[in-house]
Amino acid sequence: MIKRKYLLIMLVITTSISGCGIYNFTGGDVGTAKTFQVNYFQNYAAQNPGSTFEPGMDRDFTLALQDLIMNQTSLDLVKSNGDLLYEGEIVEYRISPMSATAQQTAAQNRLSIGVNVRFYNNTKEDVDFEQRFSFFYDYPATSLLSSVKDEAHQVIFERITQDIFNKSLADW
Repeated sequence: MIKRKYLLIMLVITTSISGCGIYNFTGGDVGTAKTFQVNYFQNYAAQNPGSTFEPGMDRDFTLALQDLIMNQTSLDLVKSNGDLLYEGEIVEYRISPMSATAQQTAAQNRLSIGVNVRFYNNTKEDVDFEQRFSFFYDYPATSLLSSVKDEAHQVIFERITQDIFNKSLADW
């Protein structure tokens, strides 16, 4: 009797899952696309007032976006003619004081990064977009940026790339 109940439960679960199609836990909807392309994100942050230039960040951001899409979809990364195309530039890299102490000095600093992204879906053109994505990382003013930079970039890149993914492929 227990074996029958177990078998019945497994049958109901299997039927329910297969009846709904394949569920994608990331929420990504790639449609009929098979490939994606991420063009190199040039770093133009120093051209904007108040922004500075961070060497190597362009490469790191491009790789972070490629990795996220590869990890959350079954798409293949290609160098040209991708079904999905991501391109853009880094337009902001700014450090600013966020809060002050009683001695009128900064108690906390904020690193902000902004990225302009253009997305083209060659299999479904009505979803193309161009949008700016940005995020920040707060750190104590007593710390040098160089001591928190790796963690700050990781946190910011994770948020921005996930926002780009959600805007381009999320179906919820």
